[in-house]
Amino acid sequence: MPIAVDIDVMLARRKMSVGELAERVGITPANLAVLKNGRARAVRFTTLEALCEVLECQPGDLLRWEPGPPEGGDTVVEAVEAVEAVEAGEARPGAVEVDAVEAGAAG
Repeated sequence: MPIAVDIDVMLARRKMSVGELAERVGITPANLAVLKNGRARAVRFTTLEALCEVLECQPGDLLRWEPGPPEGGDTVVEAVEAVEAVEAGEARPGAVEVDAVEAGAAG
């Protein structure tokens, strides 16, 4: 996956458990695990903001880009087409996964 998630690194630096972070951020430990393990397809800025606030870090401390092909995810063209279909009324908004944690947990 081209985007690597380093939540585990920040947890170790802060000596915090996944359960404590999930509680303080306001998400379930299962959804945090999806994000932490790199299985999420997107992340809400509000979730990212809460993670940064609790861990006292910057978004770049949690996410980094690694060159290479995506691992079976949608292409940019497919994502744009899905959003355009919703905007045109050709698909329902729930059909387009926009929340990383929920999308990863669902898939």
